[in-house]
Amino acid sequence: MTPLVGPRTWLRRFHTTPDPAARPVQVVCLPHAGGAASYFVPLSAELATTGDVLAVQYPGRQDRWHEPAVDDLHELSAQVATALQQALDERPLILFGHSMGALVAYEVARRLNPARLYVSGCPAPSRGVEGESNITDDAGLLADLAELGGTDSELLSDPAVLELILPALRADYRAVRTYQWRPGPEPVCPLTVLTGDQDPRTPADAVQDWKRHGTGEHRFHEYEGSHFYLTEHTRQVARLIAADQG
Repeated sequence: MTPLVGPRTWLRRFHTTPDPAARPVQVVCLPHAGGAASYFVPLSAELATTGDVLAVQYPGRQDRWHEPAVDDLHELSAQVATALQQALDERPLILFGHSMGALVAYEVARRLNPARLYVSGCPAPSRGVEGESNITDDAGLLADLAELGGTDSELLSDPAVLELILPALRADYRAVRTYQWRPGPEPVCPLTVLTGDQDPRTPADAVQDWKRHGTGEHRFHEYEGSHFYLTEHTRQVARLIAADQG
């Protein structure tokens, strides 16, 4: 079985409980463009007694900074799916993806048939992420990050930090910009769509188009906030996920 932590591995576990049997499901979280596994530390803490929470670490960031980032979303999803197949056990799988991670989670769900799929802060795959379609240079990329508010503004003005994060950021934005939905089997599990009510990335019609994807139940939950509403509503989202396991 693939180790869960360390360089060149995909999954990070931040919280454990003494009895693994007390966590009957596996919750795998997939981060946004430019994001890393550590973004989900707060959600992991809230769900620590509900499930075995793991976060995906994409190549090219944090402890995988020396690896080339993947700039094709279909290829990234295929690599994530392979990693999960190698690392997870027989417990039911729950996927939670935010922004770009929602598209990755959706594509992984088409391959692995999880028990549940949660997609956050993202238009339906057939719509594409229209707000990022014209961002093709570093200036536009950094301006978009600042507008969305998911990254400390001081970090974005630090040349040493930018040298570390820009390669992965460029790859992620390219992956989202060039992503095209492909017809094929849809997830058969229940699908829950979560959004912020002031998120410029998730207009109502693009969110409702998630009904076109998946053959199971569709539910929609809106929270107060913008694209990174999850930062302020971690506990509420964790309660939603926990309640679904009851």
